Amino acid sequence: MLCLFFILSLSKQLKRIIICTMGKFSEQVEVKKETKEKEKTSRETLGKYFYDLSKLSFGAMVLGVVVPWFSDSDNPDYWILLAIGIFTTACLAFFGYKIIKR
Repeated sequence: MLCLFFILSLSKQLKRIIICTMGKFSEQVEVKKETKEKEKTSRETLGKYFYDLSKLSFGAMVLGVVVPWFSDSDNPDYWILLAIGIFTTACLAFFGYKIIKR
């Protein structure tokens, strides 16, 4: 009888330990999932920011140089500004792509 009582109390304690451990485990999994989701959202936002900078660079440097270029195409400064604009646009777009795909 005493042995049966001991086994029953031991099984109840084991159930409590297992339930407590599983509760902590599920909480840890949930916290880890939330952290991953926050990191993913942050990465996507930063990547979109670099894409937007790329679009602004294209608009300001490339399109801004093309309009006056038609009136005075002999000026070498326009070629330099055009090259810098294209390079900056490509670099910012590449950074945005790398950040999102990381």
